[in-house]
Amino acid sequence: MHGKFHVDSAATLNNLEVFHRMYGRYAQAEPLLTRALTIIEKPLGLDHRDVALSVVNLAQLRVVQGQSEKAEPLYRRALAIGERALGPSHPEIAKTLEDLANALRKLGRADEAVSPELRAKNFRPKRS
Repeated sequence: MHGKFHVDSAATLNNLEVFHRMYGRYAQAEPLLTRALTIIEKPLGLDHRDVALSVVNLAQLRVVQGQSEKAEPLYRRALAIGERALGPSHPEIAKTLEDLANALRKLGRADEAVSPELRAKNFRPKRS
């Protein structure tokens, strides 16, 4: 695909979203992310790591908007995609686990946050 539906267009949309989010312009950021996600899902497939990254970006936007309840299913979706695409023990999975735990804590579900936090810690190198 070319033009406004090319995967590179999605990367540009994601970059614009980061700019808007940095300045608190969440209303402008959200449609950019949803459009980027729509663009990349078709050519890359639903189990591609770039799809997972876009889903994480949307979840992070939800968190800064104070919508952790909407972020939780997005983090879970990104985690499932990442585990299928990269494997359950890939280091990139740790950040999504930490983000999920953070969203759960914001929702007052600290007991549920423990499991993803412990999994994330297993990815960190042990210090001697």
